[in-house]
Amino acid sequence: MPSLHLGSKAPDFTADTTHGRIHLHEYIGNSWTMLFSHPDDYTPVCTTEIGALSKIATEFTDRRVKLLGLSINDLASHHGWIGDINELYDTQVPFPIISDAQRNVAGLYDMLDQLDVTNVDTHGAPLTVRSVFVIDPTQTIRMMLTYPASTGRNWSEILRAIDSLQLGDNYRVTTPANWNKGDSVIVHPSLTNDDAEKSFGNLDYKKPYLRMTRDPSTTTSTCTR
Repeated sequence: MPSLHLGSKAPDFTADTTHGRIHLHEYIGNSWTMLFSHPDDYTPVCTTEIGALSKIATEFTDRRVKLLGLSINDLASHHGWIGDINELYDTQVPFPIISDAQRNVAGLYDMLDQLDVTNVDTHGAPLTVRSVFVIDPTQTIRMMLTYPASTGRNWSEILRAIDSLQLGDNYRVTTPANWNKGDSVIVHPSLTNDDAEKSFGNLDYKKPYLRMTRDPSTTTSTCTR
């Protein structure tokens, strides 16, 4: 199939998970979803990732984002490893993790490692990398990230990017470098100065092409796309 890109419809699939069998599009429903892969159970970086994510899972729930993990391990491995994570991080992993032993989903979403010759199973077949797909309620891929096996992800950065995506969907704004929720935002270039001032009030005109305003989600503004 063609390569996935931003704006692609997330390919549907059926898979067995630690929470039972799921169909991706049904799982998404009316929510956002983060589909993400880890290379292997019972490995150090992956353990820190899933443990850290479990501790802040409610941050994603608060944003209407469902979580869905994946690796090529079988369900028995997943369940045993989750027990270790719960013990180490004093948590309960709340999200399903897909068992993709045949690499069907990993192949569909191009998650397999083509770089690290050490990131392979006992038969020499490539394991998954640390892929992230953020999918919106219309089943559209809105963000894609790929981390190498050696580098654990920063979940707070992914939350920040989701905040930006959701803010941009609700208001005609974009977000600057290092933006965090509540910081000033950039008025979308499609808005005229008059329309922007009507929507957001006073603007900070840095340059004709760079107009800043307060985060509209923190004001009474109702300007939407």
